[in-house]
Amino acid sequence: MRKLKNNELGRISVDEFKATKKTPIIVVLDNIRSLNNIGSVFRTSDAFLIEKIYLCGISATPPNKDIHKTALGATESVEWEYAEDTLTLVEKLKTENVKVLAIEQAENSTKLDIFYPEKNTKYAIVMGNEVKGVQQEVVNVSDLCIEIPQLGTKHSLNISVTTGVVIWDLFQKMHQND
Repeated sequence: MRKLKNNELGRISVDEFKATKKTPIIVVLDNIRSLNNIGSVFRTSDAFLIEKIYLCGISATPPNKDIHKTALGATESVEWEYAEDTLTLVEKLKTENVKVLAIEQAENSTKLDIFYPEKNTKYAIVMGNEVKGVQQEVVNVSDLCIEIPQLGTKHSLNISVTTGVVIWDLFQKMHQND
């Protein structure tokens, strides 16, 4: 077995990415303080053709050298927009028939492994601050809280890891019958 070289991977160009049909997922970053986490979310979003990223509140925006360090150019391919207030954005998305999933540990949350996305439905996944999580007021208006089952001693996963797990899970479930 031989590792493939980058030029053998058959990746699309930025222009091709922009023209490609996207996965019906929007990522909402609710006050993310780490620029490396933001960059990592961009890179994961590029890998799975995510429709858009909203950077809210204190979340930094491109161009930024620390975001670029982990995004590796994905800020050029993935559409993004800054929104000052996460709650206002979430309420707007809901009026556009986007189902909002707060990724949070909450009473009556739905475990990720048993959640199945509805066909022909666009989802927004709200990822919370590294310390405080998703704001309670945003949880209150979300359609559902999704939680990744965890069995160890730690209370949570890193936000970029959580985003990757959730995107991968939703992506593969959305494409099961393709």
